[in-house]
Amino acid sequence: MVPTTQLFEDHIPLLIPWLGEEEINAVAKVIRSGWISQGPKVIEFENAMAQYVGTKYAVATNACTSALHLALRLSGVGQGDKVICPSFTCMATANAIHHTGALPVFAEINPRTYNLDPEAVAEVITSQTKAILVVHQIGLPADIDSFKVLAKKHDLILIEDSATSLGATYKGQRVGSLGAPTGFSFHPRKMITTGEGGMITTDDAKLAEQARILRATGASISDLARHQAKGVLIQEYADVGYNYRMTDIQAAIGLVQLSKLETMLEQRATQAQRYDVILAQIDEIEVPYVPPYATHAYSSYLIRLKPNCSIKRNELLQSMAEKGISCRIGIQPLHWEPFYRNLYGEMHLPITEDIAQTTMFLPIYPGLSEEKQNQIIYILKKLLKRN
Repeated sequence: MVPTTQLFEDHIPLLIPWLGEEEINAVAKVIRSGWISQGPKVIEFENAMAQYVGTKYAVATNACTSALHLALRLSGVGQGDKVICPSFTCMATANAIHHTGALPVFAEINPRTYNLDPEAVAEVITSQTKAILVVHQIGLPADIDSFKVLAKKHDLILIEDSATSLGATYKGQRVGSLGAPTGFSFHPRKMITTGEGGMITTDDAKLAEQARILRATGASISDLARHQAKGVLIQEYADVGYNYRMTDIQAAIGLVQLSKLETMLEQRATQAQRYDVILAQIDEIEVPYVPPYATHAYSSYLIRLKPNCSIKRNELLQSMAEKGISCRIGIQPLHWEPFYRNLYGEMHLPITEDIAQTTMFLPIYPGLSEEKQNQIIYILKKLLKRN
């Protein structure tokens, strides 16, 4: 079911969360139970995520930023360290690095996959480099094996940001189970949603245990364990933690969403294929590339306008909006943001900058009808003078 609301009546949005009566009933059940903060539903959701991804452990958080922060900190990243990541990513990726006291080092991306380029990463490794934070961008897994080789060669920590790529696979394995601690997001623009929320997946028992403590302000005992105890349990605080907890209300939504994920993946793949077949015939447009080692989750559908395109990207975005189609710019490079311009001064990543200025997202989401998708394609072709 797609929500029916006046918010979406006058245009085709970039996305609509795929929510229905199942989620409503799940939330109502939690509310009636009397336990709405982090509790049994969070544990159930964690177990379901670990089973789906293929790891021993999963730790729920209030956001992917929090998940990445905990993964970085507990892996040994700290004050004065340098962590390599793409500039072509969400600000949250770099924020997580800053929260540890480390600094991000931006590396160039591959011009076809839009993921980190291993050769570019190798060029910026120094004696201060502590870790590589690999982003599986826009639903497409990065070539993680190449980064494992780099990490081993230089004795670096490897962390994965899979905020947008739940359900995607790399060489037959689901992202999140590729060997490094991985962060996921449950924001409405991601593969499944809990409104806001995140998750760490890992096979490291100690990291998972410490993450559960740190997410709960450093408490040695959870609220649920204290509630279920026959006697009185008094928690202790051996470290400075954070309030990174997910609620049972969110977890209840997440469990339903996770049960629908394969259906949502199929719908996204079908819509992406429809875009691919038609838009690939337009000389001015480059459709997403999927390397043979990966399957794409299509959390978003990103097209690139070639140099011969008859209209500028921003002009095309505006024209699509005027026709009732919500599109968005691709990803704004972090080194263009005021914070990093002030911190690092002017820096140039030519591939990142070119892709940032020539890419845009088209609507793609479960429940997008073929009729509406054809309308999007028709208007896009018309604006490109491709009647």
